[in-house]
Amino acid sequence: MTRLDESARGVFVIAVTPFKADGAVDFDSIDRMVDFYLGAGADGLTVLGMMGEAPKLTAAESGEVVRRVLGRVAGRVPVVVGVSAPGFAQMRALSQAVMGDGAAGVMVAPPASLSTDEQIVAYYRGVAEELGDTPFVLQDYPLVTKVQIAPSVILKIVEDLPTCVMLKHEDWPGLSKISALRAASDAGSRRISILCGNGGLFLPEEMGRGADGAMTGFAYPEMMVEVCRNHFAGTPERGRDLFDAYLPLARLEQQPGIGLAIRKYVLARRGVIAEPVLRRPGARLSAADIAEVETLIARQERRLAELG
Repeated sequence: MTRLDESARGVFVIAVTPFKADGAVDFDSIDRMVDFYLGAGADGLTVLGMMGEAPKLTAAESGEVVRRVLGRVAGRVPVVVGVSAPGFAQMRALSQAVMGDGAAGVMVAPPASLSTDEQIVAYYRGVAEELGDTPFVLQDYPLVTKVQIAPSVILKIVEDLPTCVMLKHEDWPGLSKISALRAASDAGSRRISILCGNGGLFLPEEMGRGADGAMTGFAYPEMMVEVCRNHFAGTPERGRDLFDAYLPLARLEQQPGIGLAIRKYVLARRGVIAEPVLRRPGARLSAADIAEVETLIARQERRLAELG
């Protein structure tokens, strides 16, 4: 089993959880989805994330989904599992289970109750104690968690807790945070991997600030893969040209509330999952919504043809 470490880079796609029309987990679609993500060039996968509808799964279903993904991946890329929970006991139990099944690491977001720097540091110290030697990702997503984590606090956590090996950076605006963290590591602080979220909307700029890649979802993950590969190859402008072609759809997909419904619609349209279903409660697309998505896809395809 490959364990997650500070050297991780590239694109770790946040996987959706496919459901059948009746709301049951669609395991056959999970297999196709994994094959699709790996075929698109994903360097890793993340399951049970916020866009994976994890809170809508039972504990038993969560374990089944992780095992199905891990079985299909078969060790080809590392798999990170979201284990955020209200209490440490549940977090520890899920972490032990998924690491035993072959996961590379886990991801933990802070609870909304944390309001001071000291509370945030103490919380992640407790997380590290509970998880033992399991490597974990600190998920920094204040737009959802409502917890603001300053660069100095992240650096304190990174210096104190060697099992914190990655930051999932999802602050918005947050480019200055990446710059501050990289300036600190350049000056001698411990360097960890930084993978970014927000649907890839700021990926070229994030890579330019020192990020190592993306950990997010988009119905066309090949765009994020190419942005990162071109950055690493020293041809960032080619990556930007591709990014520009996909940006209108990525922007539409990043809308709160309806964005996941758009992502699942496009994934179903591409034959990746059988049904564009969100487990209830969840948004449904109107005819007008679908027409807008189709317009953007058509324009995207024309732009990509022009780029060659």
